[in-house]
Amino acid sequence: MKYFIVTYGCQMNKSDSERVAAVLENIGYRLTLKENEADLIVVNMCSVRQSAVDRVYGLIPKLEKLKAKNKKLKTILTGCILKEDKRKFIKGFNLILNIKNLPNLPKLLGIKNYKSKVSNYLKIQPKYRTNFPAFIPISNGCNNFCSYCVVPYVREFLTCRDHKEILAEIKSIVKKKVNPIRNAISNGAREIWLLGQNVNDYQSPTDYSIDFAKILKMIDDIPGEFKILFISPHPMNFSDELIDTLAQCKKFGKYLNLPVQSGDDKILKKMNRNYTIKEYKKLVQKIRKKIPKIKLSTDVIVGFPSETEKQFQNTVKLFREIKFDNAYIAKYSPRPGTAAFKMKDNVPWIEKKKREKILREVLKT
Repeated sequence: MKYFIVTYGCQMNKSDSERVAAVLENIGYRLTLKENEADLIVVNMCSVRQSAVDRVYGLIPKLEKLKAKNKKLKTILTGCILKEDKRKFIKGFNLILNIKNLPNLPKLLGIKNYKSKVSNYLKIQPKYRTNFPAFIPISNGCNNFCSYCVVPYVREFLTCRDHKEILAEIKSIVKKKVNPIRNAISNGAREIWLLGQNVNDYQSPTDYSIDFAKILKMIDDIPGEFKILFISPHPMNFSDELIDTLAQCKKFGKYLNLPVQSGDDKILKKMNRNYTIKEYKKLVQKIRKKIPKIKLSTDVIVGFPSETEKQFQNTVKLFREIKFDNAYIAKYSPRPGTAAFKMKDNVPWIEKKKREKILREVLKT
């Protein structure tokens, strides 16, 4: 039996797909890189933006054609799925799987007498597809409830992994000749990405004294030649201790994505971001003072409900002042269930595209 995985969205979804692969290979499935050869197709979806959801809708006719050719073919949908979208996808897939129920997938596929060794899916040893970079989830979910964001609704509240598990996983993949799989780098991982929807809110569930700064230091002390990077931190709880730790970590990759989302205080308040632009700029100043050679990127949303031209120009002003090395610019799209969904989406799409283009041009200067 062969399986094929389609992954959309963030690095966390990519990491989840590696765990899906591990479960499937443990029960006898083999990877195929050709979807028309697969007996099982898993679609790992993202619900952050409507465009990502639309891509999955667009896949359904193709999957139906593949099923017509291969009567044994089964399809599974997993990942970040809103309840509203789940209802629409039921007819298009044989199974819709909550990623947290991944340990039970063999039973759901009809494997009798199967007993999972773990209950938490993050304890599943992933089937790494590459060691550069290697994605290591340290937490899942979020408690912040930014008004535009679906994460608390699809991944639920913040849960953190035991620091011992995280350290053990990293140690296993930075050693030479570990996990020798197809296309993997045989001399171990050279780049470790720590993942979490709010990564710097990490706190070990077995030792509350170990927060994000402390686990970074512990990872930095692991022998080996590798870089440490992470996404995504929240500016609200980016502490001085964390900045000092990053400055001292020899393996820190000197790259930081620090989402700002908007350059206007009123919009930030509507987004429920819980910081001001003055506080954000002060944080950037501290980081650049302690780590002078750091490269800084950000995330920003253009066309948030009620965003005026003047408010958008405040974002342009912030871009010119901070001079980000890169930025991930998203055009706002309403997501059901979020607080912003109740707001009137009153910025025309053509205006959102115009604002995105302006920010991209500012980045080049």
